[in-house]
Amino acid sequence: MSHEDDRGAIARRSLFRGAAGLGAVTTLPAAASAQTASTAMPAPGTVAAWRAGARAASDRPRAAPYRFFNAVEADFVEAAVDRLIPDDDEWPGALWAGVPTYIDGQLAGGYGQGARFYGAGPWAPGLPSQGYQLPLNPSQLYRTSLTALLRDLGTRRLDFAHAAPETRDAFLRDVEAGRIDCGGFPSSVFFETLLANTIEGYFADPSYGGNRDMVGWRMIGFPGAYAAYLQIYTNHGMRFDVEPMAMGSAGQHQHGPGGHRHG
Repeated sequence: MSHEDDRGAIARRSLFRGAAGLGAVTTLPAAASAQTASTAMPAPGTVAAWRAGARAASDRPRAAPYRFFNAVEADFVEAAVDRLIPDDDEWPGALWAGVPTYIDGQLAGGYGQGARFYGAGPWAPGLPSQGYQLPLNPSQLYRTSLTALLRDLGTRRLDFAHAAPETRDAFLRDVEAGRIDCGGFPSSVFFETLLANTIEGYFADPSYGGNRDMVGWRMIGFPGAYAAYLQIYTNHGMRFDVEPMAMGSAGQHQHGPGGHRHG
């Protein structure tokens, strides 16, 4: 893992905003900042509540029951994603956003079982340019890797889930560098998958368990699952300023967003 301070991993906010320019994002979300200025009490589990001071562990929204991870594995994954996308001064991170629930749900479903993977072999060591080449589906990769990493943590007498941030960072750098044997493959393979799944969970539609209160979308200015923009699509040079919308609420705005103002 790259060297970063407690305000964010790998300057992630700038990275995410830059990546957002490749998609449909037109502006940073004024709606999110407007929420913080509201005199109404924000609902628990919202970005506005987090910004208003609900930042203690006791204020964090509770995760749904895990379907794939056991308790020890869940503790590790929660502590790891908390360092891959940690809270910063402006936005809550992956743990608050429910990323472990997203990953758990994916591993318990078709993705975890490799439903769309070619798994018949033959198997041979691949080149770095060829990507993932192991005969393990994602759920097997996670379970095999977590077993090895937890064993290594036991050897080090390190309680990863409750360790200081810099201690967790140091261990994750070892994982990223492939310094731990995961039973025939380097830990870097697992790290790459965990990091990718963490980013996915932070930005996927909330119906998949992550991106709580659409925090990832609010951060990059993505409006979400609006089906059409009929009221505004011919208006140019106008600030697009709407509350983001998830798939589950898309039917409420069948004719597209109407909230906007001049920038």
